[in-house]
Amino acid sequence: MSWFGRWRRARILERHAIPFWDFDAALARLPILQRLDASERARLHEAASLFLHDKTFSAAGGAEVDSATPLAIALQACLLTLNLGEASYRGWSEIILYPDEFLRPREEMDEAGVVHHSRDILAGESWLGGPLVLSLADVEASGQADGFNVVLHEFAHKLDMLNGDANGFPPLHRGMDAAAWAQDFSTAYEDLCRRVDTGEDTAIDPYATADPAEFFAVLTEVFFETPHLLDAEYPAVYRQLQQFFRQHPLAAMPSGQRLESHEHD
Repeated sequence: MSWFGRWRRARILERHAIPFWDFDAALARLPILQRLDASERARLHEAASLFLHDKTFSAAGGAEVDSATPLAIALQACLLTLNLGEASYRGWSEIILYPDEFLRPREEMDEAGVVHHSRDILAGESWLGGPLVLSLADVEASGQADGFNVVLHEFAHKLDMLNGDANGFPPLHRGMDAAAWAQDFSTAYEDLCRRVDTGEDTAIDPYATADPAEFFAVLTEVFFETPHLLDAEYPAVYRQLQQFFRQHPLAAMPSGQRLESHEHD
């Protein structure tokens, strides 16, 4: 980081740091953050403060946004990048918040060249080089260590888009094996698709089978929300995400909590 970058960072943190009472209250409402140690919490506090300064939050569809919501989003977004670069969310600035799930027009052309129009109901959406959209109702349900997290899901797409369209293959760190990533993810993806196609009620959200980009985003949710499940279902993918995010959430869980999680699988 240049001297100007260091000066700017220090000035933002001096003037716009999240008040510690607000930070602690937000942590208490998000069980997935309870595993962080004191050093990690200190770095998360700084990262989220910088995030809130650099991003704008816009309400749409009559959404009413209180101060706790952007903070909850920032903390979970910055959990993903806690051990990555602070520029991981570069190139875009706006987060749009709807009160609940929202409709997105879809246009598809079939093999005969006929264009079909439909509308998707979404809890979140990420645009390449553009804003990130979230449903407030789904944000409120995220971070409870139950396997669902629309914030982690959409911000995982943003990381995936750092090298172009989301395709389940984000830019890997030096030393990571791209061939091993492709093999481990494709094997797991094909297995989950097969299980869903045969009608199995899978513990991992079947939406992960939509395409490789959604598979990466859904398994990122599972990695942070219910790491024991991912380690049990697809241990090779768990290890790949452990390398990518430079975090090991399963190891950070108290031993009693890990045992309880396995007992309820």
